[in-house]
Amino acid sequence: MSKLNIVFMGTPDFSVPCLKVLAESEDNVAAVFTQPDKPKGRGYKMIPTPVKTAAQEYEIPVYQPLSLRNGDDAAEAMKILEEINPDLIVVTAYGQILPKEILTLPKYGCINIHASLLPRYRGAAPIQWCILNGEKKTGVTSMLMDVGLDTGDMLLKSETEIGENETAQELWDRLSVMGGELLAETITALKAGKLAPEKQNDELSCYSPMIKKEMSQLDFSESAEKIHNIIRGITGFTMLDGKRLKIYRSTISGAENTNAANGEITDAESFGVKCGDGKIITFEEIQLEGSKRMKTADFLRGKKLTKGIILG
Repeated sequence: MSKLNIVFMGTPDFSVPCLKVLAESEDNVAAVFTQPDKPKGRGYKMIPTPVKTAAQEYEIPVYQPLSLRNGDDAAEAMKILEEINPDLIVVTAYGQILPKEILTLPKYGCINIHASLLPRYRGAAPIQWCILNGEKKTGVTSMLMDVGLDTGDMLLKSETEIGENETAQELWDRLSVMGGELLAETITALKAGKLAPEKQNDELSCYSPMIKKEMSQLDFSESAEKIHNIIRGITGFTMLDGKRLKIYRSTISGAENTNAANGEITDAESFGVKCGDGKIITFEEIQLEGSKRMKTADFLRGKKLTKGIILG
């Protein structure tokens, strides 16, 4: 098979390794589609997506339609794609749903790199939900896209263990690299005619919906493991002295205390807090409202905790 004419669609930093794999391959990346720039910070400066920045480094034409499904932007995008006439469209965390007319346009269809072991954790937030649910392993899947939400035929998979204290951001970074590697394998297999699409078993599927802010609030009547998973999955928060306290990292200590109240600080030296199952969770990295994010040890040098205070 000769060089492929490819269009890439992606938006966050998770997508960048996949774009780099394509840009540095023998194939031609004719265009990149990414979400529109967004205002950020106090000055509301327009910030490009990580994929746009990477595409510009490779001097690849970038398109940023508001929608691929409705309005003038969608019509213009379709016109551009028809002119390019791609052999393949590769999608990684683009953030838009592709209409049927785009899905059926490329000769070899549209391939998506999804951050879970399908059919588990279809949807928008597979990495966070894997950690929230205490999964021990996950991975990335390459798949042929159809009109459903991550329901297309699976192509290849790559699996990895999840560390017991690994955060969603750390897992995101690892799966991002794995996604690029899996994409390279998938395209090599495509060119060799060795891909064997496999139907997903819907009975084994589960969805990972968007994360809501209120899910991050810690309930210390829950088990230490559940609280720990919220912290490493979506960053937990509670209240300390009337201020919001974000917790970015934690560990579950071997100690137990069945006498203390749920949410009570049982160790002021290490910021240990009693949970509903009697186990103690220790906060390792935190941010008190109005302060910077820091290691708990650094926080405790400037603020003395009182044993017996109840958080929440």
